Amino acid sequence: MVYEECVTHESSWDADEALTAVYTAHYTSLVRLGALLLRDTGTAEEIVQDAFVAMHGRWHRLRDPHKALAYLRTAVVNRCRSRQRHLVVVDKHTPRSLPDAPSAEQAALRTAETDRVIEAMRTLPEKQRTVMVLRYYGDLSEAEIADTMGISRGSVKSHAARATKSLRQLLEQNV
Repeated sequence: MVYEECVTHESSWDADEALTAVYTAHYTSLVRLGALLLRDTGTAEEIVQDAFVAMHGRWHRLRDPHKALAYLRTAVVNRCRSRQRHLVVVDKHTPRSLPDAPSAEQAALRTAETDRVIEAMRTLPEKQRTVMVLRYYGDLSEAEIADTMGISRGSVKSHAARATKSLRQLLEQNV
């Protein structure tokens, strides 16, 4: 039965027959409407299907059967808007970019390298080790290291230079 025939014979309005007629006549145009609003045909098809299912469930409450298509159009537009709002919220709460996680192998190699550096640091004299720890772990300037250790900036520089030379030699030997 064609949609227009269903509308003219209101007394014979059966939800299944009427919706089948509406579906046959207007499904494609409703999907096109949804796709234009969402820029996603697959989601538009789902929304149109959901609108038809909802209308089928409420068919007995439809006052004017002539407005079935208008009801469906409104339902599709409203559902598309809801989908767009949902996507905005999801996008707002999604982390922008996750940092690249190193592989387990990279983490193991980094741990092994760190262990080698720590072992080499343990062989340094106390003042050289302290200068290196304050500079690279504490991120202090030469002046701050000098104040912390109670030595001159020149002594900080010489301890750092000696420690760097010793560490380089120790780490290159163990490669």
